[in-house]
Amino acid sequence: MFKYHCLNPLSQTGLDSFTTNYSKTEDINDADAIIVRSAKMHEIELNPKTVCVARAGAGVNNIPLDKYADQGVVVFNTPGANANGVKEMVFAGMLIASRDIVGGVEWSRNNAADPDIAKNMEKAKKQFGGTELSGKKLGVIGLGAIGQLVANAAVHLGMEVYGTDPYLSLSAAWNLSRNVHYVKDVAEIYQNCDFITVHVPLLDSTKNMVDRAAIESMKKGVILLNFSRDVIYDEQAVLDGIEAGKIRHYVTDFPNPLTAGKPGVIATPHLGASTEESEENCAVMAVKEVMDYLENGNITHAVNYPDCNLGVCQTEGRVALMHANSKGVIAKYTSVFGDAGVNIQNMTNVARGNYAYSLIDIDGQVSDSMLERLSTIDEMYKVRIVK
Repeated sequence: MFKYHCLNPLSQTGLDSFTTNYSKTEDINDADAIIVRSAKMHEIELNPKTVCVARAGAGVNNIPLDKYADQGVVVFNTPGANANGVKEMVFAGMLIASRDIVGGVEWSRNNAADPDIAKNMEKAKKQFGGTELSGKKLGVIGLGAIGQLVANAAVHLGMEVYGTDPYLSLSAAWNLSRNVHYVKDVAEIYQNCDFITVHVPLLDSTKNMVDRAAIESMKKGVILLNFSRDVIYDEQAVLDGIEAGKIRHYVTDFPNPLTAGKPGVIATPHLGASTEESEENCAVMAVKEVMDYLENGNITHAVNYPDCNLGVCQTEGRVALMHANSKGVIAKYTSVFGDAGVNIQNMTNVARGNYAYSLIDIDGQVSDSMLERLSTIDEMYKVRIVK
């Protein structure tokens, strides 16, 4: 029986995906797996029993990835599960920014008691005039699960779409509409597009990637959209651009003391994935990742260890090893099996940066003495008996 702990409320549809071999625990120290949405985990010390953390969403800046990797704890996320919800918010943001819909709604609310509202609105509506999306140029920076959905949908709305992504995957390229102009230099997007939306992960290399110099190179009246993270943009430079008349609107899903309530800023309270469908999809994907890892040792969508899949174990035993990506480690752990007379029937070793993962099928069981020898290898972070 495996136990899981939820740090945030999760979709019941997702939790119902757990089989009867799983039970929920309110004690985090008793959990084999932890599922989290937005709760901050940097100060949480995990019990050695915990072997994985699943983030029901894409961003993982609330989780100490390297710290947990050093403890042999695999961290998953759920890329693409909330992509459609975020895509729809991007278009809502473009429409609200180009057509003063919010201003019009406020006018109607403020004049609700006017008996001549129907007549007066014909005069008032002029102040809420705007522009259409069709025929405008949209720049999409980052063509992953969300970016490609935005780009393809914008094409169908009659927009001229430019996209860029230095790490464009083969599958993403195949899914991208042939009508999207793929450019290698982001400067081409900055210089030509009426709307710019960014969909990249939060990394040290992407902080303030849309900086003052980038903004100065943009078209006058550009509308910027941020449904990634607030620090992707140099937001002080954005505010200065609004004041100078360079930027028409800044639409952000991450209000903060700097941007909230400022002229030209349209802020929503992190609503990108706040749909029933997105929450269900994320929870279901997270649960499947956890079960496959706990039951089979397979890793899918890890963010601090490499993905790995040996399918369902058909041998007597299976062992998972989390260790440093160093020379000689494979020789060290295979000698433990050899000295014990245990045959390795199938194995894989994959690496990601400084971390490596080995999944080994054996004809036999791991004895206590073997477990001790494996655990005392200098480069070993965690040894887990899967079966």
